[in-house]
Amino acid sequence: MTTLIVGGSGFLGAELIRQATAAGHAAAATYATKPGDSPHAKWHALDLTEAMHLDEVLAEVQPRLIINVSSRKDDWTVTAQGPIRIAMAAARYGSRLVHVSSDAIFSGSRVHYDESCQPDPVTAYGAAKAAGETGVLAAYPEAIVARTSLIIGHGRSVHERLVHELAAGRDGVLYADDVRCPVYVEDLAAALLELAESDAIGIQHLAGADAVSRYELGTLIARRDGLDASRLRTGLRAESALPGGLDVRLDSRATQAKLRTTLRGVRQFCTEPT
Repeated sequence: MTTLIVGGSGFLGAELIRQATAAGHAAAATYATKPGDSPHAKWHALDLTEAMHLDEVLAEVQPRLIINVSSRKDDWTVTAQGPIRIAMAAARYGSRLVHVSSDAIFSGSRVHYDESCQPDPVTAYGAAKAAGETGVLAAYPEAIVARTSLIIGHGRSVHERLVHELAAGRDGVLYADDVRCPVYVEDLAAALLELAESDAIGIQHLAGADAVSRYELGTLIARRDGLDASRLRTGLRAESALPGGLDVRLDSRATQAKLRTTLRGVRQFCTEPT
């Protein structure tokens, strides 16, 4: 079958292309500014603000499966309206749709969030992601909306790069009160593809099993990569001006029970040999 990765030039998109092609899928992928590095996908430029542009891509690719991992921070036209355009197009073409959302849709006021929890965003980015997932399911109720957390793996995530920079002497701190449930990129990609092949619909949670602070995450990454973890400085985000929820823990147990793929916790995947 043909799988279209919308946002394929990003970190998660590249892993989805790798796993989809390894499974025998024909892969196509979109990019906003430049194609990704993978030679295994046919690349298509896509401006999600243009509905006709999306139709042109889908008419050419004819995908059986669309996985949307695109986002542009708090740009409403891309992050909120773009997924709705994709859902409407997927419904017209009869394509299976998996839309990837974020734990940024939650405020942290209740700490633990399972699939039944309603969004209560406190940032513009969170509001855009919440609007996107709500619109996707309104336009295409058979779609999957997969919420996830911090994505780690291969040293290429923004979180891993930051840890290397801080260990090398860059000024900055890692917050000890900012808690998430990081997920390994290979586990997340495998789970997304597995869900796509299942009969699941609606909200699913795909986060790692361990809740850790940004500081603990940083020390785990530093030790894994042979860096001096003592060079990482800690602070409190509550004392900063940064907006957003502090302690947001996605409860993925209901979704995990449907999967063969194990969503490992960061304390496991950061200490296992690669």
